[in-house]
Amino acid sequence: MSTETELLAVLTEQEERLQFSRFDNETALALGIQLLEAAREQGLPVTISVRRNGQRLFHAALPGTAADNDAWIERKSRVVDRYGHSSFLIGTRFRAKGGSFEEHSRLDQDVYAAHGGVFPVIVKDVGPIGTVGVSGLPQAADHTFVVEQLALFLAERD
Repeated sequence: MSTETELLAVLTEQEERLQFSRFDNETALALGIQLLEAAREQGLPVTISVRRNGQRLFHAALPGTAADNDAWIERKSRVVDRYGHSSFLIGTRFRAKGGSFEEHSRLDQDVYAAHGGVFPVIVKDVGPIGTVGVSGLPQAADHTFVVEQLALFLAERD
């Protein structure tokens, strides 16, 4: 089994496990604040975004970030919106098939980025309805931070 295939199984399991029973504006705000506080505690230079149905409900940019991080979040969020899976899972899926998202998706790289850091907001029995993401770290670290914070958030509230 290839490393990409093993990673794909882990990423798929995360999406099956990290689901909300409901997700409204207050939930988005609480999630965004948790991500912000955790990033501050860890000294992470990240931009944070929480969206529902295309509407940005939370956005924050910590010291060490730039407008490029906003653009990265938008590009990664478009991948999640299009495919319904995390941006890291989609990039990994293309690599597992022996290629890359950039080569084989036939999508504009200035608009879409299948790099880790944006995760779907999935509501149980509904499906993906938004995104939660960060940009500023290497892609695997961006993804891991979001997943860890989602797991903590859901364990405490959902």
